Amino acid sequence: MIEHQPEQQRFSHGNQQALAVLEYQLHPPKVHFTSTYVPDSMRGQGIAEKLVRTGLAWAREQNYEITTSCWYVDKFLAREKSQ
Repeated sequence: MIEHQPEQQRFSHGNQQALAVLEYQLHPPKVHFTSTYVPDSMRGQGIAEKLVRTGLAWAREQNYEITTSCWYVDKFLAREKSQ
């Protein structure tokens, strides 16, 4: 389950022993996605994709302009533009 932790400016999945995160910086009306991280023990399960899709959906619901320095988020945005 993906959890939004606005006080830490991130979306997360897992627990303290193994935590996957999508981090952002909020500067209304913009949100800047900075990094996606999934621990080795959790890779290959589609968790990074779920984090990014959840984060992008939230940003759009809030009507934020989306910027990113995360290559993984860039990949999703580029895919959307080409469709």
